[in-house]
Amino acid sequence: MSEYDIRHETGETGGRFVIDLGDGAEAELTYSSAGTERWIADHTGVPKSHGGKGIASQLVKALIAAAKTANVKVVPLCPYIAAWAKKHPEEADIFD
Repeated sequence: MSEYDIRHETGETGGRFVIDLGDGAEAELTYSSAGTERWIADHTGVPKSHGGKGIASQLVKALIAAAKTANVKVVPLCPYIAAWAKKHPEEADIFD
């Protein structure tokens, strides 16, 4: 599995983690802020042509690292992120 450069873009109401995959393609994980204590992770998208390479998992790991730094909990609204959380109980403390 390759490691990708992940960019964290933030705004007033949330943000996204982005991996540029070349040729204009990108993978992303988006979240919205719920006050100052929670991020609602609502979408993970990876182009089908790049599926199965662990890209979505790397986006989730970047989300978790940033959430820990920001001292917020993550609400896994996105089905992929919810499934990832169940497979990784060692990160249970970050999810709400």
